[in-house]
Amino acid sequence: MSTLKIAIQKSGRLNEDSIQILKDCGISINNGIDQLKAEASNFPLEVLYLRNSDIPQYLIDGVVDLAIVGDNLLVEKGKGIEVVQKLGFSKCKVSVAVPKTFEYNSVQDLANLRIATSYPNTVNEYFSKFGLTVDIHQISGSVEIAPNIGLADAIVDIVSSGSTLFKNNLKEVEVILKSEAVLAVSPKVSPEIQKHIDTLKFRIQAVLRARNSKYILMNVPNDKIDAVGKILPVLRSLTVLPLAQEGWSSVHSVIDKDTFWDVIDQLKEVGAEGILVCPIEKMVL
Repeated sequence: MSTLKIAIQKSGRLNEDSIQILKDCGISINNGIDQLKAEASNFPLEVLYLRNSDIPQYLIDGVVDLAIVGDNLLVEKGKGIEVVQKLGFSKCKVSVAVPKTFEYNSVQDLANLRIATSYPNTVNEYFSKFGLTVDIHQISGSVEIAPNIGLADAIVDIVSSGSTLFKNNLKEVEVILKSEAVLAVSPKVSPEIQKHIDTLKFRIQAVLRARNSKYILMNVPNDKIDAVGKILPVLRSLTVLPLAQEGWSSVHSVIDKDTFWDVIDQLKEVGAEGILVCPIEKMVL
């Protein structure tokens, strides 16, 4: 049987979240400290721990079949690589930042400036949309220090919390793109490998649905069940079980965690009582 090769970041937060989602998919990975390659014991999968910036080329060349990678990196280095699933973690922005003393009004103020970045293609594409020219200084690592040492007038870099910009007396003025971890597939996968990818994607989707949902149980007057069903349209149908008390039922369904409190308020307004909310481990539709 052929083995699916998946690349993930060698170290850092994206590494940890990538390993976790594979574990949540029921995949046991036999990896030790500083290993660059590890096999799963219960799924035809091999994990390659690679430098983040190298992953797009490995996908293009077909060295790996699949990767968990930030889509900002695909924009920069992986044009044409298919994204089969957004994963919802490692969210960040690729932004333009300038010194706090810089008087900024619009993107036109950045014309002809020296910009330090690890994302030259992304920067060129962005400014070309406005018909602007900038002087790109391509560097890797510690981009935010460039204006302080006179290397550049501005930077384009990844921004998460903004604390690194603040520490270096910089301010964010333009967001070029928003990024998150994605599941990306090589254009050179075989039909047999594609079957493994489809299986893994199915498991990941079940995990992501569970992460974004809560299981909800409540007691509802029978004449209010239809009203509750209109508030909770997540699943095909509510589960309704009669209670010992006549005229009441126990109603079970799923609630989206992003709208959790708003929905709870609506349920209380139509008469729901004894509302219990539970986490969901997996959600297979």
